[in-house]
Amino acid sequence: MKKQKLKITGKAHYQNLGTGFWGIIGEDGREWRPVNMPEQLKYEGRKVKLVAVEADEDVSIFMWGTPVKVISFETVAP
Repeated sequence: MKKQKLKITGKAHYQNLGTGFWGIIGEDGREWRPVNMPEQLKYEGRKVKLVAVEADEDVSIFMWGTPVKVISFETVAP
């Protein structure tokens, strides 16, 4: 079954939980955890737009956000 593409607009945030990881907090307040976060987006507070699909992830040590796989992205000028 083909997964639905998600369009996400939000800001990148480093989550200092466990070993630490990058996440996106959407404009709607939802929390997203890219399993393949592009290096270009790893800047605190950077506004981003992503196209992603939900990631298949059985178990994770990170109890934060919905895991997604980034398909494409762009940064948004402040």
